[in-house]
Amino acid sequence: MRVQKLARFVLAAGAVFVLAGTGGLFAQEEQKDAEGCKDHPLLSRMKNFYIAECRQADFDELEIFIKDEETKTVEGKKTHLNYRLKDGAQQPSQLQVRRNYTNALKTLGAALLHERDNYASWRLSKGGRETWIALQVYDDGWQYDLVILEVAAMAQEVTANEMLEALNKDGYLALYINFETGKSEVKPESGPTVDEIVALMKANPGLKLSIEGHTDSVGDPASNKTLSEARAKAVLAAVVKGGVDASRLGAVGWGQEKPVADNRTEEGRAKNRRVEIVKK
Repeated sequence: MRVQKLARFVLAAGAVFVLAGTGGLFAQEEQKDAEGCKDHPLLSRMKNFYIAECRQADFDELEIFIKDEETKTVEGKKTHLNYRLKDGAQQPSQLQVRRNYTNALKTLGAALLHERDNYASWRLSKGGRETWIALQVYDDGWQYDLVILEVAAMAQEVTANEMLEALNKDGYLALYINFETGKSEVKPESGPTVDEIVALMKANPGLKLSIEGHTDSVGDPASNKTLSEARAKAVLAAVVKGGVDASRLGAVGWGQEKPVADNRTEEGRAKNRRVEIVKK
């Protein structure tokens, strides 16, 4: 009979999860999927496994290995599934679990990015959509984690009027404008947010704004500050391009100095990577 152990692991650098408790027997657990959990439409499970835990977020990040010591952070809709072997079932090896998913994803056209004994990662580009997959196998094959992230931009559902209300009430507003990882160019999907800033400025000729960039705590503080300033200036340039006088705008980069959420969690880091507009 297998005794439940404390299972701590790292799917990728900076992303640590605890999925098992500290005691108890698996024979005492229900051998069926946890309430509300189901397989991701992209991939099915190994035979004789059930979902012990699942988590899903419409917008989150995944730091994934793409080479031996190189990772990439991607953002979008994230599904995290923890599978465990049913009692009495024949236990597969770590290699068997990994090879099954490798073969399935190869059939789908996914590119294998990195693999080692108990870990593998893939990137799938299909129909204009990009999906990243990470697999981590534990305890000689009786449990494994499958994380699937479908790349998407955070929905920024705010209008010029709502921006003005927030500025008059709080003096600032956080906007999640999207950039390529480590770069300052504003991605096309953030164009509507920039357009709303332009509309706000044109409708309120006396309004002046400071555009302020912020990062999470991953990486070097000095580099983060430089990057956040470059991003703030990129947004400023985009607003000026929309027809707003540059004298009404300023740009500041704070780097990781002013977090609004816990940098120890993926969700917190996603919130900290932001651009704020601040009323002068």
